[in-house]
Amino acid sequence: MKFKQIVTIVCISIVTASASIFVYSKYFQPRQAGIYQNGSTEVPVNYARYMPGTENGSAVPPGDFTAAAKAAVPGVVHIKTRINPRQVTNGLQRKRSILQDLFGDEFFGDEFNGGGDGRRYYVPGQMASGSGVLISDDGYIVTNNHVIDDADEISVTLSNSAKSYKARLIGADPSTDLAVIKIEGAGFPYLLYGNSDNVEIGQWVLAIGYPLNLDATVTAGIVSAKSRTIGINKSRGSRNSAIESFIQTDAAVNQGNSGGALINTTGELIGVNSAIASPTGSYAGYSYAIPVNLIKKVVNDLMKYGNVQRAYLGVSYMPSSVIASLSDEQLKELGVRRDAPGVQVTEVVDNGSAKAAGLQAGDIITRINGTPIPGPSQMTEQIARYKPGDKISITYLRNNKEYTADNVTLRNLAGNTDVVKTTVLDRLGADLSALDKDDARRLGIRGGVWVSGIGNGILKKQTTMAPGFLIIKAGDQSIASPDDLAKVLDRKGNVQLIGLYPEKSTNIYYYNIQTGGGSSESF
Repeated sequence: MKFKQIVTIVCISIVTASASIFVYSKYFQPRQAGIYQNGSTEVPVNYARYMPGTENGSAVPPGDFTAAAKAAVPGVVHIKTRINPRQVTNGLQRKRSILQDLFGDEFFGDEFNGGGDGRRYYVPGQMASGSGVLISDDGYIVTNNHVIDDADEISVTLSNSAKSYKARLIGADPSTDLAVIKIEGAGFPYLLYGNSDNVEIGQWVLAIGYPLNLDATVTAGIVSAKSRTIGINKSRGSRNSAIESFIQTDAAVNQGNSGGALINTTGELIGVNSAIASPTGSYAGYSYAIPVNLIKKVVNDLMKYGNVQRAYLGVSYMPSSVIASLSDEQLKELGVRRDAPGVQVTEVVDNGSAKAAGLQAGDIITRINGTPIPGPSQMTEQIARYKPGDKISITYLRNNKEYTADNVTLRNLAGNTDVVKTTVLDRLGADLSALDKDDARRLGIRGGVWVSGIGNGILKKQTTMAPGFLIIKAGDQSIASPDDLAKVLDRKGNVQLIGLYPEKSTNIYYYNIQTGGGSSESF
């Protein structure tokens, strides 16, 4: 065979093979679903000329932030909410009149009866605004729970657009102050997730949002601290499960920035702005963002289950602020170390994961899955990234000797790995516990349910109930435990809660609530 023929055959073979590979890869090779996030398979249009990880999207601080801002601003939206006027009962007991004493309660009815519905008054409607971040091309948006909390109407406007979209609530989590809403449509610009674990103190960041009802605004600053706890989520959600591990920055953030994006210089989302530290309510030097690695888990749960499947380790510990306030003598008496190189366990729950793993009071947790745990905020964030049933490793110190418990199965608050559904008690938005027998005897009643904390929920929205209230009846049913209360609320859509504030007086108070008969939809 001639040399020219051999060359021709080789060339034809190369061309044919290349064409075959191209056709297969383009039309036949399976594509991984959700190559970016939340099912989106195409590069966001806003990143077309600035893709993180390319030579134009390196992590090296640029001469300016133009490219990162151009990529990210289209994915940050303006959220406006409306709360309709509503009727609220204050629960105050009315004084009996002389006529009631003479003729009886039945003659006068509820208008004169001190045990009626209590005084009712109307709360005027409210309008507010905040920010949100598109996280998929089909309209899913993450924002702060406090931006959309109690809203009857939610509208969304994209940057540089006059068109307004009606949004619906997918789910909310007061414990992390996160919520997911959705607008209908396709092909929306959205932000790509970064990695908040890689964020370093001193790193440049940009905050994007709609402060003070202005259009999209970009500010720059540096990361000034990580894993910061400021206590703000204790008032927004369930006080016993509030999770805070903020990225602290000095990027200017004001009212209206809540729910907006915190991005790195490659345009990736590394956090959602949630709070500021200020004596005036306006920017005074520090702002706080929820880290994206926590956001991803919460968002996925809200989209899949409608609520967060929260895992618990099953330990109690003393907060750093409390340790700092105690003297060395007091800490020694309590058996707590001031210089503990991690989180010192003060109690282990009987049906929790830590108990099953062999942990004991006095142990010091130093690592979870190999990640250092210098304090409680780092530990709560790490655990919050997992769901019940996930397995982790726990490294801890006991008598200055290091141990590691592998394949520790995390559990939910009930001590199992079942999927947790939102209950009517969850929607009350309160911390509830049964009155113990000794207190019941002291008060001269059979039992009741303490309301020890009130966050966002039905009680806050529909009543003026305050912490310290003791529920003794729901409608005509005596209540001795939270389960008793749940059974009544599941049966009835409209319920009157009857009780007292034992620490204040023996007056009886009445609060009317509407629960929707135990529906599991978000409130």
